[in-house]
Amino acid sequence: MDYTLMHKNIPVVDLEILPDTGHISRLHNLLAPERLPLGVKTKDGVSRKVMDDWWISRSIPASRDGLFWALESIGISSTALLIEKCYGLSLSDHYWICQKGSGLKWEDINFFHNDFSKDMGEILFGHSPDDPSQVSLMSPDNTSDG
Repeated sequence: MDYTLMHKNIPVVDLEILPDTGHISRLHNLLAPERLPLGVKTKDGVSRKVMDDWWISRSIPASRDGLFWALESIGISSTALLIEKCYGLSLSDHYWICQKGSGLKWEDINFFHNDFSKDMGEILFGHSPDDPSQVSLMSPDNTSDG
């Protein structure tokens, strides 16, 4: 899938995320190097590996209690896939991914000013979803240490 990493409404870098793993497979069009996340910029600009490590570090840690049961109950195989479902949004910073052509804006989806789902939090506390296909994954729980 083709996305742009955004810092609020500022496009930072275009990237591709593999739909089967959730990992960044390619970077292209570095649009705002001064807006790259801390620790991602290298002496040569930015590398796919370093950016992917940063991206994956946004996900729920594997050590979180109940995580694997929660993922299984909603039919998602990894935390990398989970963060894509909430656009990588977090309550720790202003970065997110915007799918190419979606027209989404920071104001429309950020967790600071918009309601978010409590579904994932409930599942992480052991509550089985009645219908996994109806679970909303728009939650900061997807990018939180707990």
